[in-house]
Amino acid sequence: MSEDLLPIGRFARLCRLSVKQLRHYDDLGLLTPAWVDPGSGYRYYRRSQARTAMSIGLLRSLDVPLVAIGRVLSGDDPAGALGEVRDRMEADLARRRRTLAALDRVLADGLPRVEVTVLHEPARRVRVVRDTATPSTIAEVTGRCVARLLDELGGAPPTGLLLGLFPQDLAEEFTVGVAAEAGDAQATDVLPGGVFAVATHVGPYDQIDLTGHGLLAWCGERGHLPVGPIREVYLTNPADTPPERLVTQLMIRLEDAP
Repeated sequence: MSEDLLPIGRFARLCRLSVKQLRHYDDLGLLTPAWVDPGSGYRYYRRSQARTAMSIGLLRSLDVPLVAIGRVLSGDDPAGALGEVRDRMEADLARRRRTLAALDRVLADGLPRVEVTVLHEPARRVRVVRDTATPSTIAEVTGRCVARLLDELGGAPPTGLLLGLFPQDLAEEFTVGVAAEAGDAQATDVLPGGVFAVATHVGPYDQIDLTGHGLLAWCGERGHLPVGPIREVYLTNPADTPPERLVTQLMIRLEDAP
C-alpha cells in the first residue's frame, strides 16, 4: 500500500469532514476512495483528494445540493450548475420576503377580516390562457399568462375585465389562468355566472392571500360552500399604480346560494 494513502479517519480529520460524510460521498460517486482494502472494506484516500473533499464541504456549507456539486466536480458546466442554485435561492429569498411582509401586515392589522358583499354575476365570454404553477412560481407563471394573453389579443390591453383564476387550495402543482372578456371571434371559454361573495383587496398582489383568507372565512362562518376558482379582477394597472394602491376584487361563486 502506498505511503501516500491515508486511512479514512485521518483523511476525514484532515478535510474537516466526518467519516459518515465521506462514506456517503463515496456511495454517491462524488469522492471515490483511492483504494479499498478487499479484506476489510476499509477506505483509503490520497492527499491529493483533499482539495476535492474540502470543496464538497465548502459547497455544502453554502447549501449547494449534492446533485449540483456532482456537476461542478465533473466539469459539466459548473458555472451553470451554481447559477441555477443561486437562482433558486434568490427565488426562495424573494418568497420569504413576501411572507415576511404579509406577516408584518397581520401584526399591524390583526388576522384578516374583510368586508364582503354578495352579488349576482352574469356569465362572461372570455379568452383564457392557462399554465401550470407551484406555490413558489405562481407570480412568475401568472405574469407569463398575462403576456401570452395580451399577445393573443393583438398586444392591446383588453377593453373589458382582466381576471386571474386560481384554485382555492394550492397543491404542489396546480393550474392558474388569466382571462379577458372577449367577443365571439376571440373567446375560448365561458365563465359561469351566479351568486358570488366579493371582497376588495388594496395592496400588493403578493398579499392577496390575506384577503382571500378573509373571504373564505366569511363563507365558512355562514355555511356557504364556495365552488370553482377564486377570481381576481384587476381594477388597476400595475404599470402605473404603486403596489400599495393596487385594487383587486376577489370573487368566489356560492354553490348553495338561492
